[in-house]
Amino acid sequence: MPEHLPVTLIRGRTAKKALPQEPKPRWLRVKAPGSKEYIRLKNLIRRLELNTVCAEANCPNVGECWDQGTATFMILGDICTRACGYCNVVHGSPKVIDKDEPNRLSEAVAQLGLQYVVVTSVDRDDLSDGGASAFSETIRAIRQKVPSCRIEVLIPDFSGNTDDLQTVLDARPNVLNHNIETVERLYRTARPAGRYKRALGLIEKSKQYAPDIPTKSGLMVGLGEQWEEILDTLRDLRKSGCDLLTIGQYLRPTAANLPVSRYYTPEEFVTLKTFSLQLGFNHVEAGPLVRSSYHASEQANLSSP
Repeated sequence: MPEHLPVTLIRGRTAKKALPQEPKPRWLRVKAPGSKEYIRLKNLIRRLELNTVCAEANCPNVGECWDQGTATFMILGDICTRACGYCNVVHGSPKVIDKDEPNRLSEAVAQLGLQYVVVTSVDRDDLSDGGASAFSETIRAIRQKVPSCRIEVLIPDFSGNTDDLQTVLDARPNVLNHNIETVERLYRTARPAGRYKRALGLIEKSKQYAPDIPTKSGLMVGLGEQWEEILDTLRDLRKSGCDLLTIGQYLRPTAANLPVSRYYTPEEFVTLKTFSLQLGFNHVEAGPLVRSSYHASEQANLSSP
């Protein structure tokens, strides 16, 4: 334990219950999007019939990121086969795979002039490979159309199938991301179809199979975890070979989702970032509004396998 970290923040910190009517703290208020670049990107995505996690997950940074001409594209449709308690993406029976999606997505990357793009997906447990081949095809389509563009993939756990993971890694993304999301104790409630150790294993297997590809993960706080559980999760991620890290505040998308247990202060996020860097992560983004793709390009620039 780093000596400079406040003992009151490290030992026995239990999340406080937040009242349902409690307003969001001032540091969580964001300006409504509406810039010219935001509108241009929104219209292009709609015209090319693409999905973005920015919109589907109600990301608070959508205005900032889209204003800069960056977005996280979501492939394999907009219906997820899993029903995580924190997620706003619709769950149910997905549609048939759109074979032309990789081409349209690469066209969007070209028209936007992107030099860094994040590609994620819904969970597709209905597919034999969990959607791994779609990730591979999308990476290759982007590389063919915009060779200079760097690509980060935020992948599902593929139900622990190593062959599916290798399919994605063989396409050589620049960053391999899989979010741990929450602490182990809360997986049954927040991520019932997921497994904490499986998520850690995916990062570890990725590092073993392609050690030169930086690994990344993201953690939400505010779901009812204890402070020591957060620190244990950060330790577990680093031990698994995770290079890059994001830590952000969970925000309840709808009344049907899990409630916010408490709002962490900006100062607490600074403490978590300091602790994480001392564990050996190459780069850490931590803050109330940080999400998995926040400043993704800057993180990749500062990472070194």
